[in-house]
Amino acid sequence: MIDLYVEGSPAVFKVAMMLEECGLDWAAHHVAVGEGAQHTPEFRAISPNGKVPAVVDHDPQDGGEPLAMFESGAILVYLAEKTGRFLPDDLRMRAQALQWLFWQSSGLSPLSGQAIHFIRYAPEETRPYGQLRYIGEVQRHWGVLDGHLKGREWIAGDYSIADMGAYGWVNIYDRFAKSLDEWPDLKRWHAAIAARDPVKRAYEKVMVARDETAAFSEREFQRNMFGEPAAKTMGALASPRG
Repeated sequence: MIDLYVEGSPAVFKVAMMLEECGLDWAAHHVAVGEGAQHTPEFRAISPNGKVPAVVDHDPQDGGEPLAMFESGAILVYLAEKTGRFLPDDLRMRAQALQWLFWQSSGLSPLSGQAIHFIRYAPEETRPYGQLRYIGEVQRHWGVLDGHLKGREWIAGDYSIADMGAYGWVNIYDRFAKSLDEWPDLKRWHAAIAARDPVKRAYEKVMVARDETAAFSEREFQRNMFGEPAAKTMGALASPRG
């Protein structure tokens, strides 16, 4: 059994997809980040950075104590090595899969997160440049992947953790563009992954685990996500000037 700790982050769905694709026995556990659940000692023991996704593998290959892991890219590599699936054996294809996995971890993922911050959370007066900068970078990364996918069905030979890693953030493209029409190979690749039954099951299982009916406070969410000083600053900048 593998426990996956979840919220609504696209990074969570990457790992859920891999778990479903591999047919592993797993359970989703909601971490209510808006309420500060990521800051508890119990969760920090699993994820020292206080972020989701995180996993606990109760049946590691060495037969030892349960193994906790954080960081979605590292988790995907771990699961690929555990199962012997979705990471090529061929030296060159493996290198390609890993470099694209790290490309999304270091570029597409954090830039998408920053774009969302300037769309949804940043004070109004700071948003125009932030959105110009980060949405532009997200779309530039789409162009990089679109170019790589020309003449290729998948990122690195067969479907792999490189595809799963990038899909989570591309799947929220409608936050940054009306469509993927400008990136036809990326659009084709995205549609092919979205149609996979394990992907559908992964998304459904995570969403069921999350409590969408819980009371929500934007101020409390910002405090728990960004810290009290940042939340105060954001609130002050967002307030009308006297």
